[in-house]
Amino acid sequence: MNGVSVSVLVPAAGQGTRLGRGPKAFVRVGGRTLLEWTLAAFAWADEVWVALPSGMAQPRAAGRVRFVRGGSERQESVARLLARARGDVVLVHDAARPFVVRSVIDRLLEAVAHYGAAVPVLPVPDTLIEPEEGRYGPALDRSRYALVQTPQAFFREVLAEAHELARTRSLTATDEAQLVRALGYPVELVPGDRRLFKVTYPEDLELAEALARSWPPEPERA
Repeated sequence: MNGVSVSVLVPAAGQGTRLGRGPKAFVRVGGRTLLEWTLAAFAWADEVWVALPSGMAQPRAAGRVRFVRGGSERQESVARLLARARGDVVLVHDAARPFVVRSVIDRLLEAVAHYGAAVPVLPVPDTLIEPEEGRYGPALDRSRYALVQTPQAFFREVLAEAHELARTRSLTATDEAQLVRALGYPVELVPGDRRLFKVTYPEDLELAEALARSWPPEPERA
């Protein structure tokens, strides 16, 4: 996407209650915090905006990285970041996904150039059921479902319009693609990568530590 500027938005204000280690973005893996892994992965971007927990002192801007106070919910944090972004394209990425795979970024940027919105997904590998009162229920057709990852890519104006719709209609969603879809825009799917997993539970830290020892698996973006 030559000539197109890219802003990366990182909502990092979550408290990480399921992980039980304090604000998740500041949990250390392989000698770095999850946020530091993320910032290193996006050093190529034109700008990076990070939303931090509201009670945390806001650091000074460091190069292309700038900080804002996050909201009480992820959607509010992203809206605050989006209000400051100036890139033609925005990538919204969870700080809890520290291992960013370059090939996924390349697929996203190619797709967003054609469709205006794109997200990475994975097929569901396991048997999927609908539990019935704590018991094994009907099996679902897993080929009809996909696991959604970040980063998610959008034309900035499209995402801004989606967040304005959400504000005026009091819509809530767990990711930006849902808001863009509610606006009526199609969201293109691209292949994700299992290394882009989200650190959520204590056992995920063991996987992250193992992966950190051999990271990066490919040359860094110039």
